[in-house]
Amino acid sequence: MKKETLLYEGKAKKVFSTNNPDYVIHFFKNDATAFDGKKKGSIEGKGSINAKMTAYIFTKLEEAGIKTHFKELISENEILTDKVSILPVEVVARNIAAGSLSKRTGLAEGTPLSAPIVEFYFKNDELGDPLLTEDHIYELKLVTPEQLKQLKESALKINEFLIKFFDSVNLKLVDFKLEFGLNSAGDILLADEISPDTCRLWDKDTDEKMDKDRFRRDLGRVEEAYEEVWRRVNG
Repeated sequence: MKKETLLYEGKAKKVFSTNNPDYVIHFFKNDATAFDGKKKGSIEGKGSINAKMTAYIFTKLEEAGIKTHFKELISENEILTDKVSILPVEVVARNIAAGSLSKRTGLAEGTPLSAPIVEFYFKNDELGDPLLTEDHIYELKLVTPEQLKQLKESALKINEFLIKFFDSVNLKLVDFKLEFGLNSAGDILLADEISPDTCRLWDKDTDEKMDKDRFRRDLGRVEEAYEEVWRRVNG
């Protein structure tokens, strides 16, 4: 597959067209941002780890019956995917209180939730990706009620799978962000990535943070944490 024109560049990835109009190539960067882009930096090796981890986990999800945009890993930091139109609603699944949930509710960080919480956010950089209710989503006509129902059901199914997956490599899945897109047939596919950039992962024995929070909070050993997560995931 031949990489052609740059279609989009975001905080963590570049997306290129290919000589097949149905497919695109995602190049994962080492760039790191936090707090809506206010904090910027670089994590050595992040692009490669996130690309390989996304490829690995998306393959496992496909085997479990979750439809994704993933096709194949084509280099250390590039994946080939279906071309999709990303839905403007980001989905966050939470299992343990942390981050903004703790700030908004007063729940102490590390408090296990009685059941997974699914939240929706408006994918809009100018507005700071605000939290939305279902009524907000319908008023803004971001997705249909049927699509929103499917997003929530998919997020819970993915969450159930990932909790067990990460538990098997001695990691707690605290929370994670998902993005979905529509392919040319109008099917909803899991898109974007699953990596230490998009998941909060804590060591099961020590609760040590093994994700992007190490960058956000200046905890140090960021590269080592990403490498350790990939080492565990890859066996």
